Amino acid sequence: MIVVTGASGVLGTHVLPLLDAPHALSRRPRTGGGATWHAGELSAPVVGEASVILHLASDTRRMGRDDLRQVRTLLATARPDAHLVYISIAGIDGHPYPYFRVKREAERLIAARPHTILRATQWHGFVAGFFDLASKGPALVVPARTPVTPVAAEEVATRLAGLAQGPPRGRVADFGGPETLDVAVLARAYLAAAGRRRPVLGVPVPGRIGRAFREGAHAAVPHAGRTTFAEYLAGRGR
Repeated sequence: MIVVTGASGVLGTHVLPLLDAPHALSRRPRTGGGATWHAGELSAPVVGEASVILHLASDTRRMGRDDLRQVRTLLATARPDAHLVYISIAGIDGHPYPYFRVKREAERLIAARPHTILRATQWHGFVAGFFDLASKGPALVVPARTPVTPVAAEEVATRLAGLAQGPPRGRVADFGGPETLDVAVLARAYLAAAGRRRPVLGVPVPGRIGRAFREGAHAAVPHAGRTTFAEYLAGRGR
C-alpha cells in the first residue's frame, strides 16, 4: 500500500494519478484523483499500514515550522520497514536559509529508515507566483544576481512516482529544470508573457542568506527536466 501525505498540494495532485491505487492523506475530507482519501494527521492508522509512504507534506507558509514535528510523528507511526520517499530541496547543505535548515534536519531523521530522498529545485508555478506578488507595484523587485533553475512540478512528480514504486535508494540525483537563468531574466520573461510593462529592479539581499543564494548552490543541479519557464508561461496563459 502506498500512502501519500500532502496529497492535495501542487506536487501531490500530479503524483496521485501516476500511482496504482494510492491512499491519500489530507487534513480535510476530499475525493478524486484516483485515490482513496483519508482525513487526518500523520498519526492516522492508514500511515501505519503502508509499505511505502511518499511524504510531500510541508508547512511552507510558515517556513517549515511544523515539518520536524510531522516527520517525527511519521516515524513513530510508520512501520519500521516502510519505504519513506521524501521530497527535499536542492542546495540545502550548509545553507543559512531557515527553511532549508529544517529540510536538511528532516532528511537526517528520515535517513534512519529505509528511504529515498529526492532534492528538486523550485517549481515553475512557485517562481511565477512570486512574480505575481512582486509585480503589483510600479517595479518588479527581485534579488540581484541570483540564479534559478525552475522545474515543472509534473516532471518531478513523474520521477517521485517511479522512485516510490521501486526499492529504497537513499539520496538520488537532484532534479532541476532544463536551464539555469538569472531571476531578473525570468522576471522579464514573465512580464512579456503577461503583456505587462514594468521595470525589473534587482536589489542585493544582505547578509549570509543573500550571499548563499547569489552563490547558487540551490541552482547548480543536473538539468533533468524538459519544460522551460517560457514554455510553462505559454501554457499558463491558455
